[in-house]
Amino acid sequence: MPETYSISIDEPHRRPPRRPADARSTVRRVVAERCRDRHQPLGPGAMDDALLVASELTTNAILHGGGITGFDVDVDSAGVRVSVSDRSTELPVTRTTPPGHSQRHGRGWPIVCHLARDVRVSELPCGGKRITAVIPLA
Repeated sequence: MPETYSISIDEPHRRPPRRPADARSTVRRVVAERCRDRHQPLGPGAMDDALLVASELTTNAILHGGGITGFDVDVDSAGVRVSVSDRSTELPVTRTTPPGHSQRHGRGWPIVCHLARDVRVSELPCGGKRITAVIPLA
């Protein structure tokens, strides 16, 4: 079983991040601490990818999901695991834009799917959903 380090916002004394910047700060700290503690190298761009995925997932939860209800960061041998929960049961979708039209919104989900090794969407028992993305460390 892989060794993990988790920051769980679902604990009673912790609150989910209010802004994407708060989520990025947590991811930056947890990934740096855990990789240092395990003497695990962090590949070029891996931190940037994890920060971008966390930012996109939290932004989507705020804009489309009724707010962030849970936030977790784990680091294990598979990579950085970022989970964001929100109040909505609607699944994320990729929007298509007709040729010749610019797209102001809708790029976040394709970015998450491109950068993550694994992306899962789960329904929560009390309503809402949790999106978990695993970003490779190398």
